[in-house]
Amino acid sequence: MIILILFYLLFPAFILFITHKFSAMNKIGAVLIAYFFGLVIGNSGIMPEGVKEVQEKFSEISVLLAIPLLLFSTNVRQWLKIAGKTMLSGLLVAIAVIITVVSGFYIFMGDVADGWQVAGLLTGVYTGGTPNMAAIKTALNVDSDLFIITHTYDMLVCTVFIILALSVFKKFGLLFLPKFKSNFKTDNIKQDKIIAELESFDNILTKKNTPNILKGIGLSILIVATGGGISMLVPKDFSTVVAILTITSLGILLALVPKINKIPKTFHIGIYFILIFSLVVASMGDLTTISNISPKIFLYVIYVVFGITFLTFLFSAIFKIDVDTTIITMTSLIFSPPFVPVVAAKLKNKEIIISGLTIGIIGYALGNYLGIMIAYALK
Repeated sequence: MIILILFYLLFPAFILFITHKFSAMNKIGAVLIAYFFGLVIGNSGIMPEGVKEVQEKFSEISVLLAIPLLLFSTNVRQWLKIAGKTMLSGLLVAIAVIITVVSGFYIFMGDVADGWQVAGLLTGVYTGGTPNMAAIKTALNVDSDLFIITHTYDMLVCTVFIILALSVFKKFGLLFLPKFKSNFKTDNIKQDKIIAELESFDNILTKKNTPNILKGIGLSILIVATGGGISMLVPKDFSTVVAILTITSLGILLALVPKINKIPKTFHIGIYFILIFSLVVASMGDLTTISNISPKIFLYVIYVVFGITFLTFLFSAIFKIDVDTTIITMTSLIFSPPFVPVVAAKLKNKEIIISGLTIGIIGYALGNYLGIMIAYALK
């Protein structure tokens, strides 16, 4: 059991090392690699007895600690300054998510057990990202096998989406959307710095950074404890949901405090906890059970991802939003903010990077609220 706990805590560091050392591993992605190794370990027959309780605690604690850490570095005030067209585009993507998730639920999930939970997971991941999907799993008490298969389908379908975003979306969009107009106000040096900071896990445990990171983790623990305390004041059926939403809200509020907002590498430590979560949850998955899950969930995911894409292009045509902004906001919300620079480079437009990243981070902040709300509405 001790070896397993050390594996959960330390193996994500190895995953980060190989994804930054080898470009092929980087293309696969740290989360997918964590899922692969977790499934291998979990289905190898070497897990100790009584491991389920440890796994459940690890998965819950890791995602709860990750939420505030991911939000501390958010520039909340910048949300209000983001270009109107980009904010509108992000809002239209979110509306498209709600329309497709809800309509798809009634089309595909009629005879799928806990389909309302799948709807909540998809809402969270397509308005935010994997951290939101992980948080909503905990909030809704989603079965690990159901979570893994939904997330696996999500990653498969979104891989097709990102290939299309890098290849044909712009040519298609230019048939009916206006071209992007430069405002010549972009600071390329600032953009390059943001991208480098987002992608770099270097020098996290230096003598200078370690005390600040421990401070960030300490604050996150305090927020989680506060959320847990408040959740005890409500009926048990809603306690986890209240805890998640309280933790999210406190993370956003503390991001307004300059000293907390400027603590270095908190976002990266949050991502590390998400990798721990991914590794643990995957090791709880039973491959024999996963293989028997209805293909309707797969069709549901396809419907949602490409339904969002179709509606976003349609809405952009109605509101005359340019093609580059449309593609970058879809990428940031449907896929994830780290892919914004990749798509922006393919579009040959560095001016949309900061606004695209900002929309994605807003999604991280709001995805938990929206996913939980949609799930309970459909339930």
